[in-house]
Amino acid sequence: MEELTLTTPSILFSAISLIMLAYTNRFLAYAQVIRNLKKEHEERPSPIARQQIDNLRKRLYMARSMQLFGVSSLLLCVLCTLLVYVGLQRAAVYSFGVALALLCISLAISIRELLISVRALEIHLDNVEDDVSDERE
Repeated sequence: MEELTLTTPSILFSAISLIMLAYTNRFLAYAQVIRNLKKEHEERPSPIARQQIDNLRKRLYMARSMQLFGVSSLLLCVLCTLLVYVGLQRAAVYSFGVALALLCISLAISIRELLISVRALEIHLDNVEDDVSDERE
């Protein structure tokens, strides 16, 4: 079994922190879009707004999952550092492995969420194209 040093799990601290910052910014952007969309839907209900609301709900839950897995990964990296520090190498290796797995899960959810986000933008573009077609007629 490979021996870990204190620097091995510490390398992930900055990467996970940057990812968490991006996730938080994404979450805050969703919150703003949801508030605006809700207001718009209350004033002028439309099927497009309903589709967007459903899409945002799914993405919001995915963002929560991304953050939970990311924070869990960071927590296990901290635990791994502690385990290396106290000399429990085997436990440190396992906790680091689980931390990497959790980070991979978080990133995979992020990729899936990105694909759903593209679909949301396609709905807007389809609506714009429909409006342009209506104006030409």
